[in-house]
Amino acid sequence: MRFSRLTVVATMLLASPALAQTTNDPFPDPIEANEGVVRVDYSEFATIPDVDGEPARVMSLVDEPGTGRIFVSDMRGPLYTVSYDGGTVTGYLDVNAPRWGFSVLSAGRERGVQSVALHPQFGQPGTPGYGKIYTWSDSDDVAPPPDFAPTEGDAHDTVLHEWTANDASAATYDGGAPRELARFQQPFGNHNGGQIGFNPLAEPGDPDYGMLYVGVGDGGSGGDPQNLSQDLTSGFGKIFRIDPLGSNSANGEYGIPADNPFVGEAGSGALPEIWAYGVRNPQRFAWDPQTGNMFVADVGQNTVEELSLAFPGADLGWKTWEGSYGFVDRTGVDVGNARGNPEASYPVAEYDQVDPLIQNSSAATGVYVARDNAIPALNDKVLFGDMPSGEIFYIDADNLPEGGQDSLRRVLFNDGGQAKTLLQLIQEKNSEQGREMATRADMRFGHGPDGQLFLLNKGDGVLRVIVP
Repeated sequence: MRFSRLTVVATMLLASPALAQTTNDPFPDPIEANEGVVRVDYSEFATIPDVDGEPARVMSLVDEPGTGRIFVSDMRGPLYTVSYDGGTVTGYLDVNAPRWGFSVLSAGRERGVQSVALHPQFGQPGTPGYGKIYTWSDSDDVAPPPDFAPTEGDAHDTVLHEWTANDASAATYDGGAPRELARFQQPFGNHNGGQIGFNPLAEPGDPDYGMLYVGVGDGGSGGDPQNLSQDLTSGFGKIFRIDPLGSNSANGEYGIPADNPFVGEAGSGALPEIWAYGVRNPQRFAWDPQTGNMFVADVGQNTVEELSLAFPGADLGWKTWEGSYGFVDRTGVDVGNARGNPEASYPVAEYDQVDPLIQNSSAATGVYVARDNAIPALNDKVLFGDMPSGEIFYIDADNLPEGGQDSLRRVLFNDGGQAKTLLQLIQEKNSEQGREMATRADMRFGHGPDGQLFLLNKGDGVLRVIVP
């Protein structure tokens, strides 16, 4: 199906202030705390080294079957490899090392090395993608001209790099300085980047094989003040799909896949890199191995966190919509204006930020779709979570809901006969480590070999894996 892309939500207007039913609690019935809880076992798989005495800020975990290692990134720059048994952690590459001439800006919680991806041919000698690693990083070096710029503002840049190892199996990176593929001039210092990744379901010969998906935030501040997410001439608030080995982009540093949804609409000004739009802070995405569905966890403004389906040309709504509802401002959403655009991709699941299970701050993260029966209790479930609280939720992958939080159920960890959240596990580990107790989990998921699901965090440096 193809959608009208030049006039976005042309017929849908927010209700007038006099009629708007504004609330910051659109789901007054709280998430079910006890019914349908799935309890899983876990093990502490490996520990990522501290940086300057502080626990690792682990952001990404990527399996590399060709070399039999897992790659794990710290937001401050270090990239490690971990053996499949978790027994060996090796420093592989420091993105922030002075020798590369590139400085990583890792101030605050939201800036740094946002994500890392390995080309699917990384461990295959003789292929075009051999040894190639991609990093998506914030930098305070704003001298180079950007490829994508906002209407105004110049807080820092977010840069997509390609690194090429000479020997992909070497214990440490043995290649040269990275090649810059794309640079974004950021107007503000928050929700700038997101995940980058390749579709693991695509095989050689498929149109999607080797295509890199890039999550780009709306540029920050609050409420998308420059209206960038719905602007198809802007790179912000989008999910890009590019060929990192191609060269037909405007800057000649990457390729534009011929089957991208906006290719051929150059006269409209729509960027051909865009695969989906209307996102605010697309932290994580993942594919369902059985259906091919792509799910995106998008961080909300002040009211709704969402998990949505993405597809070519999809409009995920922001900032016309926050979740299923008309976006008003930081005070809330208009529940009288709900899911009114038939062409928008509304959330399959969402939750409000004032739910009793959630902390004072919230942010959607994840995603993982369990299909291989590695953990029977999770099979045929879509998992995503709340980043600060460490709560993990699931929905039925074969009977996707149509928004709301009624269908959400919790995943908790067995620990000493008790059911605990990830944050509780982190806090107990902090006590063992003699550290100050973390108040946030800052959770992400990582996909390992043989369907393994890893839990990443920024509070104790421990990689945990769910086990049968």
